[in-house]
Amino acid sequence: MKLKNDLYVYEWTNNFDNNCNSYYIGGGVNALIDPGLSRYLPDLLNRMSADGIRKEDISYVINTHSHPDHLQASEMFDTETVRIALHFKELDFLKGVGGELYGLFGITVPQMQINFPLKEGNVTLGNQEFNVLLAPGHSPGSIGLYWPDQKALFCGDVIFDQNVGRTDFPGGNGSLLKKSIISFSQLDCELLLPGHMSIVAGRENVQDNFNIVIQNIFPYI
Repeated sequence: MKLKNDLYVYEWTNNFDNNCNSYYIGGGVNALIDPGLSRYLPDLLNRMSADGIRKEDISYVINTHSHPDHLQASEMFDTETVRIALHFKELDFLKGVGGELYGLFGITVPQMQINFPLKEGNVTLGNQEFNVLLAPGHSPGSIGLYWPDQKALFCGDVIFDQNVGRTDFPGGNGSLLKKSIISFSQLDCELLLPGHMSIVAGRENVQDNFNIVIQNIFPYI
């Protein structure tokens, strides 16, 4: 579904199985953010096709972190033509303890090459500038991808609509998650695009959401 300009939103709304929200930035960017589980990629691509987006149009697959429900479908893309991105700290995590999480869910670790390792700072995707924000807590190398031109934050599983990502998986850390959320809250943000649940739109609503999480959820992390 086209949300605005070149931004498309594909929310996961099935209550009976886990997967993530996916996002696509068209125009001169052509980046898919968090492709989800491999078994659901055909459905995602069909939904994108209905919006006029072909798999061949995708130049980047940006993963906010390495959990299966966000990363696994990255293995379905040709690394000769698509740049597969993950923060280098998350890549190290995936090669160690993070990879064990796949076995807990009966899933094999994707074998594709991460050919676009990310680090903190500015990154150019196509014709747009973005900021990569390291945001540990849900996992050691989780990121937020901030799009200054649209004042939009792709926040993965760091923060949701009135909730936060869990910290009881390997590599989780509640204290670090709080710091990451505080850091996100200082951005000039009008659109919060989380890995699960609904998007939060409007500067006031985004700030209200940060305040609700800080006041009501932080005491339990």
